[in-house]
Amino acid sequence: MKILRSGTWTDADGTSRPIDITGMPYDYWYELAALEGTLEKGQMPTLFFGTDRLLYYVRLEGAGTKKPKPDSIGFPTLEAAIAHAEESVAGVIRWDE
Repeated sequence: MKILRSGTWTDADGTSRPIDITGMPYDYWYELAALEGTLEKGQMPTLFFGTDRLLYYVRLEGAGTKKPKPDSIGFPTLEAAIAHAEESVAGVIRWDE
């Protein structure tokens, strides 16, 4: 897992919360379902086609930690994951440079 973008956003109570975008070389949710034996018949992992061979995930709960669990589906591009992150929180995300 690679943390590719990180930042903070402010919730309705005025509390600053971390957020990040990670890249993983596998479909996290597919692999978890395979380990738990809960794959649906015919279920396939999300494909990724970028040269970096990563899927991009938004993390809220585990942001800034080494916990790999994402809070989103896997996105094919970093830009798509960033757009999803910005649509998912009530406040404005301040991305670190």
